[in-house]
Amino acid sequence: MITPENQNRKMKAGIYDPYLDTLGGGERYCFALAELLYNLGWQVDFFWDGKDVKSQINSRLGFKTEKVSFVIPPRNIFEKLMTHPRYDLLFYVSDGSIPWLFGKRNFLHLQVPFKNHLGRSLLNRLKFLKIDKVICNSRFTKKIVDSEYGVDGLVIYPPVELGKFKPGKKENLLISVGRFSQLLQAKRQDVLISAFKKFFDSGFNDWSLILAGGSEVGGQEYVQKLKKMVGPYPIQILENVSLDHLTKLYSKAKIFWAGSGYEINEEKMPEKVEHFGISVVEAMSAGVIPVLVKKGGFREIIEDGKNGFLWQDSDELVRITDKLAKSKLEKIQKEAIKRSKMFSKEVFNEKFRQIIPRV
Repeated sequence: MITPENQNRKMKAGIYDPYLDTLGGGERYCFALAELLYNLGWQVDFFWDGKDVKSQINSRLGFKTEKVSFVIPPRNIFEKLMTHPRYDLLFYVSDGSIPWLFGKRNFLHLQVPFKNHLGRSLLNRLKFLKIDKVICNSRFTKKIVDSEYGVDGLVIYPPVELGKFKPGKKENLLISVGRFSQLLQAKRQDVLISAFKKFFDSGFNDWSLILAGGSEVGGQEYVQKLKKMVGPYPIQILENVSLDHLTKLYSKAKIFWAGSGYEINEEKMPEKVEHFGISVVEAMSAGVIPVLVKKGGFREIIEDGKNGFLWQDSDELVRITDKLAKSKLEKIQKEAIKRSKMFSKEVFNEKFRQIIPRV
């Protein structure tokens, strides 16, 4: 309710993401929310006391960090009781644990389908009494989270700024985009390299493969392993590429490969498969045809055979790519672009506008 006391007061939001320095899909989610709040006139604080990541955020996520402040997070429940009530909204990205939150409104974002975390313990049930919304990034994540924690999560898909990605003059280029880190989820670039070698040797020697992704946290050793696998093949490994560079790569590429979750039992280890796949949607909006492992949230992004393809083993990946390389791709490219609009930034913003508090 608007009163004389608050009508001129800026609403204040606090965002906490324990993975902020990995600059992956979850971080894009957080900064998209921050930008929406900023544009609505909010003051936005990020709780972070790690290394300075501002320049990387500007370059790789395309977000101007001067729009937000970075503050030291409260270290214990007593500091939380002192600082949290100052915020009209707290948005907290969970690492599987459930935090104590004491903002005026509290949103918990579970972007990973955590399992076997004692989610329904008495302590967690008490903590959930202070949480207004549990937000998930896909139906796949929601299914696991609801079962684990006994909640009813709200699905708000990650946003893609579709206007940034446009098809250009296409080349015989395969692209895969994903972190090189192996800490939580393996993107299986090793499998993609092996598959590309088979594809190349079967007669497609005018094609090339680019593997792009961040390697800041736990990825350097893996990158070195991948580089040794490349050999004489036309495969590039690009680390920590800027958003502008990535946009140009999408515009040229014909096919997008993804292998997250390959050889993983998603029922037993759902956190090890792809929960959604922002880079897939980015690529689709630039007319790149996705060929994705048949696991996790990937199945929500595409309709198999219409605007993309799903594979279950590396031989099938090669067969699908072989067929695409011999085909006219215009129709399915248009279908991929059309499908990508379901996951636009505009849809994301509208979903959040419906639930964020107002003065």
